[in-house]
Order: sequence, then structure tokens, then C-alpha cells
Amino acid sequence: MKLLASHDHTPPAEGDARVVALANDADPLALPLEGVERIDLHFPNFTDGRAYSQAYLLRRRRRFAGDIRATGDVLIDQLVQMARTGFSSAVLKEGVDAADAQRQFDRFPGFYQGDVAHQPHFKAAA
Repeated sequence: MKLLASHDHTPPAEGDARVVALANDADPLALPLEGVERIDLHFPNFTDGRAYSQAYLLRRRRRFAGDIRATGDVLIDQLVQMARTGFSSAVLKEGVDAADAQRQFDRFPGFYQGDVAHQPHFKAAA
């Protein structure tokens, strides 16, 4: 997962069809993906998990291969779950150290359960 400082993130420009900011209550299955390179999904606060579902649906059902970016209230302890549900980049809040965030991925090198990128361990072993 690519980690971005808040000052490195550029919100979608008006009229740029390559970058889409999807609202939390929007249906990702209805989003036209022709020409879209990046989809920004917003976490209004850390307790709102709708963006996880949107990312999962975009990756699994829609087979979207572009950048799915987490914005808003992105906490470092949620980054691993974000990556597992389909996010490819995340914008860290002001003052968050990218090295601290990267350590989350180093702590969990593998998983038994499957996710958007990997089959379950038991299925791969069979």
C-alpha cells in the first residue's frame, strides 16, 4: 500500500473524469469506470466503515485495477484492513509518521483468511 502525507494528496480536479471521489452513500456497482484511474473513498470518522465495503466491491465485483485511495480519518491501525479490502493507497493525517504506519504492515506478514488479493490459506495449501 502506498502511504501519502496529507500535503502530497491532490483531490480530484473539477471536470477530471480520471479521478472520482465517491460519496459514502453511493453504490460502487453503479459507478461508470470507463477511463477512471483513481477512486477516492472517504472515511468521515474512524467508526464509519462504508468505504471498506465500497473498496471491496470495486476490487472483487467490478475488477477495478486502478488506485483506490483512502482519505479522511485514516488511522494507522486500520491500514492493514484497508489494504486487505482493496485500498492501494492512503492519505495519512497531518502529523502522522509514515514509518509508524509502515510498521503496521511489518507486524502482520500473512493471514489465514482470504482477502481481495489472496485466497484463503487452507485453499492455497490444498
